[in-house]
Amino acid sequence: MNPCGKSPTVIVGMSGGVDSSVSAALLLEQGYQVSGVFMKNWEEDDDDECDAAQDLADTEAVCKTLGISLRTVNFSYEYWERVFVGFLEDLKRGDTPNPDVICNAEIKFREFPQWAAKLGADFVATGHYARILSRDGHTVLLRGADKSKDQTYFLYGVKPDALSKAIFPVGEMTKTEVRQMAKKLGLDNCDKKGSTGICFIGRRNFSSFIQRFVDSTEGDTVDLNGRVIGRHKGAFLYTIGQRTGLGIGGAGQPWYVADKNVRTNTIVAVQGRDHPSLFKRQVRARQANWICPDPSPVREVSAKVRYQGRSEPCVITLKDEEGCVSVEFQSPVRAVTPGQSIVFYDGEICLGGAIIDTAH
Repeated sequence: MNPCGKSPTVIVGMSGGVDSSVSAALLLEQGYQVSGVFMKNWEEDDDDECDAAQDLADTEAVCKTLGISLRTVNFSYEYWERVFVGFLEDLKRGDTPNPDVICNAEIKFREFPQWAAKLGADFVATGHYARILSRDGHTVLLRGADKSKDQTYFLYGVKPDALSKAIFPVGEMTKTEVRQMAKKLGLDNCDKKGSTGICFIGRRNFSSFIQRFVDSTEGDTVDLNGRVIGRHKGAFLYTIGQRTGLGIGGAGQPWYVADKNVRTNTIVAVQGRDHPSLFKRQVRARQANWICPDPSPVREVSAKVRYQGRSEPCVITLKDEEGCVSVEFQSPVRAVTPGQSIVFYDGEICLGGAIIDTAH
């Protein structure tokens, strides 16, 4: 571990879930000096249905079982300023942003490591399903061993120097193995359901919650010929490929959002999940972050345009503008959404990614 005989110290970001709990246990087994931290990233209102109080209680119970100390830290101001404000601006512009990607880059792997370093920690750890290697002096981010839980899609925006000080203990495990270990350790949260959706939304209805911060106006939903076929609650609330919540009846196949225009407050809908209008082959993306050394100007890789999507073969071309990437897929890809992330892979290696700007 350490030439002086002292074990490295690591602070584990703990959410009350089984993944971060088992991460702490694994690090203890490996001989690290381990403590936990519960991060508060959102200030709840009195009427919020947020699980933060229960999550903290679950975390306290786990730390007591493992025999490690627990601190709490409030990053709510940083989250509001560096994640949520930009999230709202992107929505108003007509994009569908991914705040979890920004939260990882700005809070969990920027603010948290800086805070931990001030306490003398050598590393930080989380329960992400991903793996980190050091190869030829470079930090390499690999997909998690459990491909159905791999979370590299949400980690592409983290800087390599931050990843070099991070540990993902469950990255080599499957979710089933994690739950089995938690049960063996006697952790009460071994069967706790995993969190889903945007971190600050919780169980709340997305549309109702967002309308607290952005004014919405009903508008027309039209077909490809401009014929009005329904009404919507506000164009910014919908995303490309969305089926639910359109309120369009009638015979035939279900309707899906194919396009939207926040300036005219209009949504374009098409019938059928495989309608040609839902598929795009060429993508332009911005604000690229490369975890690997910058790739060659033109490179064949694969890319995902959503977390649960498949990695599709494509060619990326770096543009002259800083951080801009042109992508051409081998075959058209469904529901490419401006504001979402496109993440690039070379086999198991996550190369980096960017924010989708346009698609056609």
